[in-house]
Amino acid sequence: MTAPRFFDAAEIGALLGIDAAIESQRRAFRALGEKTAVLPPKTHVPGPGGALALAYPCRLSPDTGPVCKFLSFNPGNAEHGLPSIHGVITVLDPETGVPVAVLDGAAVTTIRTSAASAVAADLLANPDVTELAVLGTGVQGVAHVRAIAAVRPLRTVRMYSPGEEHRTRAARELSAELGLPVVAAEDAESAVRGAGIVALCTVSTEPVIRREWLAEGCTVLSIGSFEPHRREVGRDVVEAAAAVVVDHRETARSHAGPIVDAPLAEPELQELGEVLVGTAPGRRSPADLVYYNSTGVGVQDAAAAWAVLDRDRG
Repeated sequence: MTAPRFFDAAEIGALLGIDAAIESQRRAFRALGEKTAVLPPKTHVPGPGGALALAYPCRLSPDTGPVCKFLSFNPGNAEHGLPSIHGVITVLDPETGVPVAVLDGAAVTTIRTSAASAVAADLLANPDVTELAVLGTGVQGVAHVRAIAAVRPLRTVRMYSPGEEHRTRAARELSAELGLPVVAAEDAESAVRGAGIVALCTVSTEPVIRREWLAEGCTVLSIGSFEPHRREVGRDVVEAAAAVVVDHRETARSHAGPIVDAPLAEPELQELGEVLVGTAPGRRSPADLVYYNSTGVGVQDAAAAWAVLDRDRG
């Protein structure tokens, strides 16, 4: 067997720019909405100290080969100067099943997660939104500013995380890169108030926002509630939302803390892919509060991985 092609983080970043990444995620959610993807349940392997390993098998479409991501999340890695997420993605040939590529799983996860949030923002947020708030100034928080700036004409971004030095540096670097005002807020409330889109990029087990902070017509995007005990958003937001949208209904009901905590009937729980293909309404009114919860599913990795391979092959 010929050794599969390995793509490191630098190659992935060069091949999969923001626009290409967003388009890959549109393809992923369209496949879910049209029910052409094969998406088995993801597997969780808990470890000590809150560590977690996850496996995400998927087939995006009949003409693309199976893909599986094996990822680790180790929250204690910061103490050792290491990223919290590591992993690999394996891609198989659609006809022979021979492994054709292995990709840096952390790099793909960062890009596809923020790109998927940009798809959600584009489908669910009001078109005239100019203010973005981001809670969390790590890798995902920074990536979310870049991605959402690609789908909305942002004029102001406010970011907050508990570490003053960290949030100040993230805001300064993004402001210089994007050419728009990115402000390090003093607290979560001052970051969130007035924002038309609020992106939650933490792994908090307690709600980090309150309903009364949210502006009329706000769209809340949450990516950190990917386990039942993680709840960036409380019942006050979920129950007040005119539309609750998830990446995958079955996965959200099992793994998304806010959805587990405030279970909704099927008609009340929309899938982003259904909104994309027009079988679910998403936002109904400009004044609606809309809540989107992403746990992350394998079809996102498959779409991103195949986008990298296709662009590499020219």
